[in-house]
Amino acid sequence: MTAPFSPERWAFEITHVLNAAFGADRFPIDIPMIAREYSKQRFPEDPIVSVQGDRLPTFDGALYKAKDGRKGWGIIYNNDIASKGRINFTLAHEFGHYLLHRIAYPQGFQCGQQQIVRWDSEYGQVEHQANVFAANFLMPLDDFRRQIPEGAKVDIEMLRACAERYNVSLIAAVLRWLGYTRKRAILVVSRDGYILWARSSDAAWRSGAYFKTSAGPIEIPAAALPSRPELLVDGRGSIKHPHGVWLREPVREMTVFAEYYDFSLSLLLLEDGRPVSYGEAEPELDTYDKFVPAARRREW
Repeated sequence: MTAPFSPERWAFEITHVLNAAFGADRFPIDIPMIAREYSKQRFPEDPIVSVQGDRLPTFDGALYKAKDGRKGWGIIYNNDIASKGRINFTLAHEFGHYLLHRIAYPQGFQCGQQQIVRWDSEYGQVEHQANVFAANFLMPLDDFRRQIPEGAKVDIEMLRACAERYNVSLIAAVLRWLGYTRKRAILVVSRDGYILWARSSDAAWRSGAYFKTSAGPIEIPAAALPSRPELLVDGRGSIKHPHGVWLREPVREMTVFAEYYDFSLSLLLLEDGRPVSYGEAEPELDTYDKFVPAARRREW
């Protein structure tokens, strides 16, 4: 029996088809059209027949089996979501469930914000896989690297331009960049004065710059921009911190208040090179499996 495709393999297969049909400069992807047409060609007896929005009070998106004995599947998203990028990622996430999980889960899925925003496996392997597919499908790595080379010095506007190119949220674009950059950087997501979760680039992680699960929640530093909204202009700002604010080294913090999610995104840029170790051995991590839930302590 042929082994099932991985999330990355499914994304690569579809990317190859789209590149051949439309060329490399074909973004953003029309997910409803691609989901219907690709599934009809690849799985004619079990295609996606409907992609539509509706009012969904308790979840962001769903994959469901057609009712009354009809063949096929439907994708539905919450049309009360104001962010088009968030809707786009939700659609790709549900398309990933269709490709990867519909046979094992014939009743389909209902997915909330947490499952779609976070790309780790904290909420279950199937949600993690659907998000890995969505990221690779919407933001192919070769194209993203052309927009921002892996050694480039980045700022929020460069990442925002990528978010617009792929019609994804800023948080999705930042996470995609963190997955391949050689720069030392950390994304911190916070609300009400506390870190919700964080993600480090490989270079940052290996140098000891990360936030790790331990004994209790981490409070945002008093000098950090989420704690000083008066320094934000139009919901964004940038500041250079000395050592001892976020970490035991200087940090350039760029913060954006994400109104659609009601939390702040802080991108922490650290200097190149490896600082003195913060005192713990480096853990072994999967490329995507580096998100951090609430209840963290700062690794100093």
